[in-house]
Amino acid sequence: MILANKKYDVAVVGGGHAGCEAALASARMGMKTVLFTMDISTVAKMPCNPAIGGLAKGHLVREIDALGGEMGKAIDDTGIQFRMLNRSKGPAVWSPRAQADKLQYALRMLKALEGQNNLDIKQSMVVGINTKEKRVTGVKLFTGAEIDCRAVVLTTGTFLNGLIHIGLFQYAAGRDGEFPAIGLTEDLVSHGFATGRLKTGTPPRIDGSTVDLNVMEIQNGDEDPRPFSYQTEKIRQEQVPCYLTKTTEETHRIIRSGLDRSPLYTGKIIGVGPRYCPSVEVKIVRFPDKTSHQLYLEPEGLYTNEYYLNGFATSLSEDVQLKAVRSVAGLENAELTRLGYAIEYDYFYPSQLNTTMETKDIDLLYFAGQINGTSGYEEAAAQGMIAGINASLKIEGKDPFVLKRSEAYIGVLTDDLVTKEIREPYRMFTSLAEHRLSLRQDNADMRLMDYGREFGLIDKDTHAYFVEKRGLITQYIEELKRLRPEISELNRILNRAELAGLSEKESIYRLLKRPGVTIDLFMDRIDHPLFSGMGGGTLMASVRNQVEIDIKYEGYLNKQRQQIEKMRRMEDYLIPEEFNYEAISSLSAESSEKLQRIRPRSVAQASRIAGVSPSDIAVLLVHLKKR
Repeated sequence: MILANKKYDVAVVGGGHAGCEAALASARMGMKTVLFTMDISTVAKMPCNPAIGGLAKGHLVREIDALGGEMGKAIDDTGIQFRMLNRSKGPAVWSPRAQADKLQYALRMLKALEGQNNLDIKQSMVVGINTKEKRVTGVKLFTGAEIDCRAVVLTTGTFLNGLIHIGLFQYAAGRDGEFPAIGLTEDLVSHGFATGRLKTGTPPRIDGSTVDLNVMEIQNGDEDPRPFSYQTEKIRQEQVPCYLTKTTEETHRIIRSGLDRSPLYTGKIIGVGPRYCPSVEVKIVRFPDKTSHQLYLEPEGLYTNEYYLNGFATSLSEDVQLKAVRSVAGLENAELTRLGYAIEYDYFYPSQLNTTMETKDIDLLYFAGQINGTSGYEEAAAQGMIAGINASLKIEGKDPFVLKRSEAYIGVLTDDLVTKEIREPYRMFTSLAEHRLSLRQDNADMRLMDYGREFGLIDKDTHAYFVEKRGLITQYIEELKRLRPEISELNRILNRAELAGLSEKESIYRLLKRPGVTIDLFMDRIDHPLFSGMGGGTLMASVRNQVEIDIKYEGYLNKQRQQIEKMRRMEDYLIPEEFNYEAISSLSAESSEKLQRIRPRSVAQASRIAGVSPSDIAVLLVHLKKR
């Protein structure tokens, strides 16, 4: 590697999902960027489930895409099963998910990185940062080399002092078969950062040629899969099914018999694991009366026999894993190609960050991904995008980019990280968003694409297409308000759909607020330029969908807008950085300590800090007004 005399604007450390988006964002914004990874062949690797998206996570991917990120386009090019989850519920919680050909996904992302102007990719391990007067100046490599740069984005994943557990056997690794990152945690601690320890896990992989899929329930994807990216016209690659089976009472007996060699139940693991995605042994102990748990066999790719056993994350010993798997219907003769394992790793409390992902104590040093205590490819990619954008903006002397909770799931994510006390892996859920009806996966472009264009991450033609779509939505809503066909014509259509008829004239706009009434009911049945204009094509299908949702949920959306406006006033009530909370004697001790440590940027953010009561916020407002 020849790095002598090379200086960079931005150095990104780590080639996972956060690192890829951070490096691409900064390079596309004109920054001379270098991406350091311990192994170039594992860039964008999926160490756990071979999938992108899911409940709330799909919203994040759509938002990343609307801002100009790469994850949505990469999964569209390599996804092998697409499903829109939660279709039985309202559109606020619909979430896209896709199984990935995991090897092809990684190659697709590497191709994007290698083809990006202003971006170098280097294989090396970063062991420390250099600073001067509380400002980052470069990174230190394990070879002894020191690389100068103006900003650093750390996206270290599970590699910081990573330790893998399989039964009572343990070994140092960042992921199975890969070296851990040694030295960086200790260097950051020497700079004053506080660190903790977390744990996550993954299931065994199964040789598909040794399983009986015929006894399992087939799980097909959507017949007409919807892409993640607003720039993808159609999903074109081959689609394949997944398969559903279940654990048995015998499975549970075998697992219980092996708990005496479980690192989770013998004290070997000290890191805190995710509550929402527990290991199979934890589920069986926690729910002793439940006789079975669902398991999904998910293909790892089109050109491999391996299946991922979703729902069976475990760190049990090798013999117990094999026996337990073979007690499941269809897996009686299964061969394990890779064992499940748990991994412990260091993370840094994200309350040490601003919502830009920049650290509070060292200028132009950013953390993104699992180093902040989050889990999931999508959460990592979103943070990487925000860090890359903000590093570039700060280098150029521009205002920071901070998304509000009312603007995006990414805004919810970044706000939660800096205000909540993260002591277990954080995962995005739709329930965490107060304004989720406004923050749907289908309207991410309406909310965020103008930002992407402003930063130069969305090209001119893509933005022009979006502007046309936005204009058509407004135009068609107004035309539907004016369109009032004859009652007899409307009643024929409604009766055919077994819906209640009309007694007096109504606009199509008013009719669409009724349950069961859709725009499709009127297509090809009412001779009007409006409906011929809303005919086929990807753009028109998207426009129809947006128009219908906006009309049906207008009342709820208006209420949310009022709530958002009320909260916006508190968000705009900024707190000076140097404000001394300890000088306010009437604040509770807990609130004073947390406010002084977290240093919220606004009154609204202060109100979301756990332990800060409404009465403390009232006291704070009084002192701010005096000031």
